[in-house]
Amino acid sequence: MSHQNKERKGCGCGNIPISLVILILGGGYWLFTQRNNLGLSNILPNNQQLNIPFLTSKPTTSATPVPTLTSSPAPAPTPTPSVSSTATTQPNPIQTSPTPQITPSPAIQTSPTPQVTPSPTIENKTNINKIQNSVAAKTPWEKKVIRGIYLSRYYITNNANEKTIRERVRFYHSQGINTIIHGVWGNGCTMYNSEVMQQTLGYKSCPNKFQNKWLDWLIDEAHKQGMEVHAYFEKGIKIDKNSPIFDLAIARKWVVPGVDKTYSGIEHYVLDVEIPEVANFFKNILVEFVEKYPKVDAVQWDDYLGYHAELPGKVDRTAKLTNLLQEMIGAMKKANPSVSFDICHHNPYWAKRYFAADWEKWNVDRAFIQAYSEKNFKDELNYVKKYHGIAITDKQFHRLPELIEDQEIKSILVFPLSGKPEETAANLKKVTQKKN
Repeated sequence: MSHQNKERKGCGCGNIPISLVILILGGGYWLFTQRNNLGLSNILPNNQQLNIPFLTSKPTTSATPVPTLTSSPAPAPTPTPSVSSTATTQPNPIQTSPTPQITPSPAIQTSPTPQVTPSPTIENKTNINKIQNSVAAKTPWEKKVIRGIYLSRYYITNNANEKTIRERVRFYHSQGINTIIHGVWGNGCTMYNSEVMQQTLGYKSCPNKFQNKWLDWLIDEAHKQGMEVHAYFEKGIKIDKNSPIFDLAIARKWVVPGVDKTYSGIEHYVLDVEIPEVANFFKNILVEFVEKYPKVDAVQWDDYLGYHAELPGKVDRTAKLTNLLQEMIGAMKKANPSVSFDICHHNPYWAKRYFAADWEKWNVDRAFIQAYSEKNFKDELNYVKKYHGIAITDKQFHRLPELIEDQEIKSILVFPLSGKPEETAANLKKVTQKKN
């Protein structure tokens, strides 16, 4: 019986040469290890890359990092926000895959955008130069804080209309004066209609044909010209026989005994502020004024606010006068804090020693030293420099050059002793222009 070969079953792998098997395995391993360098993972779509184990699996050994072009380390990757454990079974896509939010830099949040200051234009530079030149061009006279002139209470008021008053203010401004010190009270009565006067004494004002708004026009025009108006309470607490209240004051025994002969040629009688009715009268007059004329810049009282030492009885009224002035000024400031209370008096030693006026304790805002006499003029300047200025008459213009040149003398007030204020102002301008 002949020998028959049995049919071989299976895939026939046993017939594959061993060398081919080794070649295939070695090639596959080489492809596996060089997959990144060959860029094979970039050839296939992402969804197919995930299904190829040998392209997505990580090598068991650490690859040597490829050097970069820069020496600084690469920035760390931004971590992917994790899904909250409280998400529902059907999470909102925004919740499960949040869109990364770009957080502004803290510097942008806290620091405002810097403002670039434009360079001055030619016009601005010109204006700046004008201002600087204007300041530099001021003369010593123009640098004085107050360049004032006294005007009697009768000078501008007697039936003067608005046009006349405004023209006069502009005239004084043109003469280099920046302050008008105008009388509003004197000889025991006001130069305006006063309810306090009417109720206390039965008179509404001094006898004068003033127009009711004269002081309003004066203040308004002065302010338009850049000037100030100081209300001058002439004669203070003194009256003479020509006062409309003289007989009434004598009858009420409002005056202290004796005659005040401080100035030759005129006899004065001094109202006694120790009498409560007299003290209240002056206090109410002052308060009424600053309320009636709230835009006035200051009130000024003079050396007639005092008791001459040669009055009979040798009574020291210093303390009483100090108490009254402290009360008056306090009441005035309460009624109108913007108004300055000034005095133009003798130096503090003479005022206290010979006039019972210890004005350094009165709480005044400004004090000007009266130097109307040539006697001891140089000594008076030592006081002037400690306070706010000096007052001279138009007979002392020969003193102006030294007063103007002295920077320690802050202000100069001029009293027209001649009774011709416009002429005084014109002469003042000539002297100051010649000096400068």
